[in-house]
Amino acid sequence: MFDLRNKTAFVTGAASGIGEAIAETLSAAGAFVFVADIDRERGSSVAESLCTSGREAEFIELDVSSHEGCIRAAARVVDSRGGLDILVNNAGIGFVGTISQTDAEDLDRLYSVNVRGAFSLTKAFIGGMIERRRGVVINIASIGGVVAIADRLAYCTTKFAVVGFTKCLALDHARDGIRAVAVCPGRVETPFVRERLAEYPDPEVAYREMSATQAVGRMATPEEIAASVLYLASDEAAFVTGTAFEIDGGFSGI
Repeated sequence: MFDLRNKTAFVTGAASGIGEAIAETLSAAGAFVFVADIDRERGSSVAESLCTSGREAEFIELDVSSHEGCIRAAARVVDSRGGLDILVNNAGIGFVGTISQTDAEDLDRLYSVNVRGAFSLTKAFIGGMIERRRGVVINIASIGGVVAIADRLAYCTTKFAVVGFTKCLALDHARDGIRAVAVCPGRVETPFVRERLAEYPDPEVAYREMSATQAVGRMATPEEIAASVLYLASDEAAFVTGTAFEIDGGFSGI
């Protein structure tokens, strides 16, 4: 099950955290993985690590907020591999604040990465997927794209947009052999989250509070999110499209 041999995957934000775990998991299942990230040093290291393990991977430096950069990255993949089977739009950024604490520039910045980035890269690859009549687009949204989260207005606005984008994409291209799914994690214990926790006056208290927002009483691991992506990318999920796949430990209520 979940055999991705002879398939090509492209994962954005793959230099660390959830993206790195997704790249590792898809690679372990046999996929050729393009590790895409704005961080050249860390992204290259991830790709090299996969290759050292006897797998196939390649790093692509990419700022997803650049539409032209997304087009160039897609062209490189097509030239190298002939086409793409699995696109994982994982790159994303966050912001804390209510509307009074959020400037228009803050919203624009989040939109350019979280929404337009997914749009630009999907648009760059979709033509080839339609032509080949196969492809899976997995957008990493958030439980904040399904339910509101206090003090996360800009972030939730963009993640709700990602879920809507996914549903429209799935509906428009279901008869083209293309599936689209939004993965909606709850809080995940990534290096980024640990760095933010260290900034709190009492990191241990902040950690317990963040963990308690999930009904199961803990945050997810990046590998748990990656496992859901592996299933959704596989042929075993052939009947799954247009859905918001919640993997949130009961964050949104049971």
